Amino acid sequence: MEPFQRLLDAIDPMPGRDRLWLVGDLVNRGPRSLDVLRWARAHEADAVTVLGNHDYHLLGRAAGTAQAKKRDTVDDILAAPDRDALIDWVRSRPLLHVENGFAMVHAGLHPRWTIAHAQELAGEVEAVLRGPDWRRWLGTLSGPPPRWRDDLTGPRRIASILGYFLRARMLQVDGGLDDHDGPPEEAPEGRQPWFAVPDPAWGDHTIVFGHWSALGLRLGERHIAIDAGCVWGRSLAAVRLEDRAVFQVPCAAPAA
Repeated sequence: MEPFQRLLDAIDPMPGRDRLWLVGDLVNRGPRSLDVLRWARAHEADAVTVLGNHDYHLLGRAAGTAQAKKRDTVDDILAAPDRDALIDWVRSRPLLHVENGFAMVHAGLHPRWTIAHAQELAGEVEAVLRGPDWRRWLGTLSGPPPRWRDDLTGPRRIASILGYFLRARMLQVDGGLDDHDGPPEEAPEGRQPWFAVPDPAWGDHTIVFGHWSALGLRLGERHIAIDAGCVWGRSLAAVRLEDRAVFQVPCAAPAA
């Protein structure tokens, strides 16, 4: 929370005029997940947040479908008096936000998805997570997400859509998700970053995303990668979309 507050001080956003775009993973990326989550919920009029994979893990913990991990920092959320309100807020976060030629996701998009199609697919998942049967659905979505195909149905379809929005980094030649999470320059031959596929269907928008700390802060022609590795002791970053001005604050190295 402390680096985030310093970044806010550097940006100095004006309420009612400026709006923050948060690329997800509000939780489990530092020791004060509860504070960050409460801040984002309290400021949602001036901050739009998409769902991240760690936020999704929190939903799994709350639903009893995900096991605790060694580095989890969500137990204080699960024990909080406002737990139910916070969980409901997290599961109502969109997977995709589109505005003024930009589209924000946590991780990535399939190269064959137009933005309009991606919005439709995001809506399918959002309806599941916001619905009364969300806990049961989470129990059906375990295992590696399948490669996207238009004819997927049921849990496999939902799992595949989630896979691209929440976990995409490198893609295989057939468009399937690859598990390489290091720098793209170190990926196996035949893999490429999801945003580097030639002539993507979403290419009429600039995609803003996080998730890939080993990629780091990178500003491309059609993408803005914003995860500068704060969780690993590098920096927390923001980009002003209208002129691509960069704001960064240093982060402390994680405890051994």
